[in-house]
Amino acid sequence: MNADMTAVTTVKCLVWDLDNTLWQGTLLEDETVVLSDAIREVIVGLDTRGVLQSVSSRNDHALAWARLEALGVADYFVVPQIGWGRKSDAVRRITEQLNFAPGTVAFIDDQPAERAEVAHHLPDVRCYPAADATTLLGLPEFSPRSVTVDARRRRKMYQAGFRRTDEQTRFTGSDEDFLRSLDMVLRIGRATEDELSRVEELTLRTSQLNATGVHYPDEALRALLARPGHEVLVTTLTDRFGPHGAVGVLLLEKHPGAWHLKLLATSCRVVAFGAGTMILNWLTDQAARAGVHLLADFRPTDRNRMMEIAYRFAGFDDRPCDCRALIPSRAGADVQLLHLLATRRAAPTTARLVAPDLTAGGPA
Repeated sequence: MNADMTAVTTVKCLVWDLDNTLWQGTLLEDETVVLSDAIREVIVGLDTRGVLQSVSSRNDHALAWARLEALGVADYFVVPQIGWGRKSDAVRRITEQLNFAPGTVAFIDDQPAERAEVAHHLPDVRCYPAADATTLLGLPEFSPRSVTVDARRRRKMYQAGFRRTDEQTRFTGSDEDFLRSLDMVLRIGRATEDELSRVEELTLRTSQLNATGVHYPDEALRALLARPGHEVLVTTLTDRFGPHGAVGVLLLEKHPGAWHLKLLATSCRVVAFGAGTMILNWLTDQAARAGVHLLADFRPTDRNRMMEIAYRFAGFDDRPCDCRALIPSRAGADVQLLHLLATRRAAPTTARLVAPDLTAGGPA
């Protein structure tokens, strides 16, 4: 193994070699290569944990893919690279197509020379011998601390994303017309205790679109659920290709004259779909209906400039207002308290919005 495992980073994608690694035997010598029950268990187990899997194999693509389909496992592998080039080039393409850091990718192969070639060109990729394949489920780097609903369907979300992107490249209308064609449904709901792990995961992995850069652990979120005047809201997005999963979280404290948005975090993968704008417009409209001002925490970081632009574009500013006195003093001078005089906002035109009525406490 070529990585320092003293600080374990969870593997997000495992890249399999095929011959004498995933299956037993060499395909070009025996077209009836078999897949052991133990390896099948690893494939299914990693998928259940939200670890994506791909293939880097020197083989005839059509023949190898047909065998994977015959073995009933082809659908488990995203962006497979089957051909005759270098394994390191194949792993690099997989990493780039998934937009993963090399340090979150692993490679398994029965040939020491192949592992060495990948390790030389991609030193952050963790390499494993094929003999270790059946032990992977027991390793900490393949064992996420929590497995959320979104994690269990991560592969399907990525596969839906590839189909969505492919259709967009062939779409001849405007961007807005394409978004309308997706039949998107944006749901905003009060988080249940079962959903808190999804909220925690989103605050942890979102930095570019996290208004404060603060990670809220599970225990803090559970405490907020129990506190009067607090709303913990989770946003999900679906379209005709499938679910995007949890794409946003809002932590809101409601005072009689002002609502305090303590955190807004949205997933980078839905920026192009306008989810952040729809969420802010919905919250602004709710505040206007309640007759209150909106105040939002914002802590500038070297990564969340996009979130500041979203707030400013929505109308938040630094102007003084008496409503600021309604918010208890907060620790940390680096946190800005942005202000918005809420006005009614129109419903989105590119998605159907399903959301609670925060002014009455019941469903809209």
